[in-house]
Amino acid sequence: MSESVTAGPTTHGQPAAWVNLPDVSEKLGVSISKVHQMIRDGQLLAVKHDGIRQVPAELVANSTVLKHLPGILTLLRDAGYNDEEALRWLFEPDPTVDGNPALGLGGDRAREVKRRAQALGF
Repeated sequence: MSESVTAGPTTHGQPAAWVNLPDVSEKLGVSISKVHQMIRDGQLLAVKHDGIRQVPAELVANSTVLKHLPGILTLLRDAGYNDEEALRWLFEPDPTVDGNPALGLGGDRAREVKRRAQALGF
């Protein structure tokens, strides 16, 4: 795989690395049109980074989309968050969920991340 990951320093509210959509397609083993469909359906988050629509690398770890990501994205959108705001929320430093909510989704802190996302709607 010739994955193109744009890495940079971790900044407040931003992921450390990005993957472009064709490489997400290859990593997940699906067509590029399926990746676009996943984004439209709220199963995956992509935003413009360096002028190109990209996905935070942490969200497609281990050649799959993080298990709880679609549900979290639904909760954030229901709370009125757009994609950029959802990205900031997912990568906001939070030591109680192993660094930030995005990293918490891949482990035993997923329930706490979901609880916090649910609370945003109130």
